[in-house]
Amino acid sequence: MSTPVAELRTRWVAVGSPDDIPAQGARVVLTQDAAIAVFKTVDGRIFALEDHCPHKGGPLSQGIVHGDCVSCPLHGMKISLAEGKALAPDEGEVRRYPVKSTTTCCIWI
Repeated sequence: MSTPVAELRTRWVAVGSPDDIPAQGARVVLTQDAAIAVFKTVDGRIFALEDHCPHKGGPLSQGIVHGDCVSCPLHGMKISLAEGKALAPDEGEVRRYPVKSTTTCCIWI
């Protein structure tokens, strides 16, 4: 039985163990509305962003995570994982999703 999208937007959704996400890597969660990239930094922090670069639509989940940013695999635009905003001189923004992580990583959608 699937959960209606309206219900999903009102609660935390478990997406797996933080150990399932490689350091400096990402996993993708698919919803009816969006693909969400769930990233882990080298120091273990978890972030979730829309998996779509604001410039050319590249899949951010396939980009390189470095520090607190991810670089788009198509053209290198750097996006802040914490804010979802492109770093200067580029412009643009992607949707961020709140994350809580204990033994299970959850995102709010």
